Formats: sequence, C-alpha cells, structure tokens
Amino acid sequence: MVFILLVLAVLGAALAKFGMRQQLGSASELAAARAMQSANAGLEWASFQLLRNPPPPSAAPGCFATTNIALPGGLSDFVVTVSCSLSSGTDGSDSFSFYQITATACNAPSAGACPSTAPLNPSYVERQLTRRLVR
Repeated sequence: MVFILLVLAVLGAALAKFGMRQQLGSASELAAARAMQSANAGLEWASFQLLRNPPPPSAAPGCFATTNIALPGGLSDFVVTVSCSLSSGTDGSDSFSFYQITATACNAPSAGACPSTAPLNPSYVERQLTRRLVR
C-alpha cells in the first residue's frame, strides 16, 4: 500500500513539473510573438517618419535621432528602440538616399532603451528587425 502511494506521489510530482514547463513554454512563445509585433510597430513608425514626414526639399536628407518608444495597450510591457542610418548613391544622374532602419524591442530595457545591458532573467525577450528604404 505504501509503495502504491509512493508511486502515485512521484507520478503526481512529475505531472505537475511537466505542466509547469508547458505553461512556461507557452508564456515564452506568447512573449516572443509580442516582441516581434513590437519591433514591427517600431519599423512602421520609422517608415512613417521617413516617408510621410520628409524634410523640406531645401534641406539635406537625414535620419531621425534614435528614439525609444513605450508601446500602449497589450504591448505595454515592451519598449522599442528605433535607429536610422543614412547612405547615398547614384545611378547615372539620379541620386538616392538609402535609409537603414533598425527596431529592437525588449521587455526589460536598460535605462529605457533596448537591448538590455543588465543581467538577464529567464523571462527576458528581445527581437530586432531591420528595413531598408530608398528615397
């Protein structure tokens, strides 16, 4: 009788541990998806800044300053750091400006910016996306 109780206790403990790992895995996948959407939101914001709010024609083309964005709603525990670099090129008599946008999203920013430089905890999630625009 004691043997059966011992076996059931070990089995119960193993099932509880398995269930906990399943929940942690699901939470991690959800956080990764939210980080990806946060980084994508940062790219969209940066694209809007460059394409819809361009500098006046008389001004030289340029990038915006590196910006940290705290997101609202369901993504409120993520911060996105968006940066931009500019290069130029020509094709015959046409001149082009190439903008490289990088958006890094994380759920534990250091000093309000991603990526985190602090010691990381198991629930830390970070995603980085890059986009190139031409004007």
